[in-house]
Amino acid sequence: MSTAPIRHPATTIQANALRPSARLPVIFLGHGSPMNAIEDNPFRRSWQALGAELAQRYEKPQLILCVSAHWLTSGWWLTAMSQPRTIHDFGGFPRALFDQRYAAPGAPDAAQRISNGFSPALGLDQAWGLDHGAWSVLKPMFPEADIPVVQLSMDYGQPAQAHYAMGRQLSALRDRGVLIVGSGNVVHNLGAMSRSMTSMQAFDWSLQFDEMVERQIQQGDLAALVQFQQLGAVAAKAHPTWEHYLPLLVAAGAADGEEPVRMFNASFQGGSISMRSAIWGG
Repeated sequence: MSTAPIRHPATTIQANALRPSARLPVIFLGHGSPMNAIEDNPFRRSWQALGAELAQRYEKPQLILCVSAHWLTSGWWLTAMSQPRTIHDFGGFPRALFDQRYAAPGAPDAAQRISNGFSPALGLDQAWGLDHGAWSVLKPMFPEADIPVVQLSMDYGQPAQAHYAMGRQLSALRDRGVLIVGSGNVVHNLGAMSRSMTSMQAFDWSLQFDEMVERQIQQGDLAALVQFQQLGAVAAKAHPTWEHYLPLLVAAGAADGEEPVRMFNASFQGGSISMRSAIWGG
């Protein structure tokens, strides 16, 4: 994927359906295995604790805008149905996982107004719903499912810079009661997974890529995350395809390198999936 910058028209998001609010944080979550949604493990417990922390520290979000690694499209699309379905986009897992539902409402009016603020406008989708990259993390965080959710697709034909630029445009929504959540993984190579490795073990290339991302986030050099392919063979091993890295770029674009950042879940699944997560703001 080329990292050459692309130009976006000047954009002012007119989300009049959303009231001005105190600035909400931006979150990137490593979601890993779908089983994390139902297993009692440190990852799920961290999502539950994060939801409780947000409830204590911030005004309740008027809307959650989630960017998941699992919705790739031509063009950019927002879900715009009133009742998004729960999508079980995986196979080979226990029945209990397929029985999961997340009945958060959609927000058609807010989706329309957000879409209108972009030039060209974002597409409005009536078919997708909430895939497991979205509901697997949102359900532990907000189990009451009483906050409307819209999901933003990723235009997989666009270069990495475009996803960071999309986050820059979305950042204005943080002042309109919108909680922006990116859901992917800092490192994601399913083919290299080793079931024998513990959460504190990882392949050398996995550690190297994860440490690069950690360093750039800690230094506030968020734009540098776009240049991940400069690591060459290490980047190719960390991300044979890029869809799990791109939500990090959208989240980083919506953040500000000068604001406080906290990272958590700095461990691995199977040695080749980094669960590293970050929250900016506060």
